[in-house]
Amino acid sequence: MIPISSKLEGQVFQLYKLEQLLKPLGYVIGGGWEYERGSFDYKLADNNGYQFLRIPFEAVNGELDARGVVVRIGTPYLLSHVYEEELDDRVNTFTSALTSLDQFSEPKNPDGPVDQKYVDTGEALVREAEERILTS
Repeated sequence: MIPISSKLEGQVFQLYKLEQLLKPLGYVIGGGWEYERGSFDYKLADNNGYQFLRIPFEAVNGELDARGVVVRIGTPYLLSHVYEEELDDRVNTFTSALTSLDQFSEPKNPDGPVDQKYVDTGEALVREAEERILTS
């Protein structure tokens, strides 16, 4: 994980407004959100895993699924999840009379190294997000 300093850190906004400003730039709300915290994720690449720019936020007024929720932005950061190329022998398998499903393999490294080109791109994306949000 590589933190990126930003003028957005500590700023408070309506989540709806952030969504309207960041989604057109390619951000999505990350799948691991909870009722009090979440993140906007920008997928940089999927080379030997996944590389993301993440802009975290936490609710300061209400829960994330409530209309009008206000959030505070945290420190943006880059992360890289590196996955096994083969099947994971520790994975849980669900079996029933009709089906058998294997889950995805465990990450080889959930906090892998981030190539410098993604650091440069991530910094540029944070500056773009700052401009979009702070001038709107």
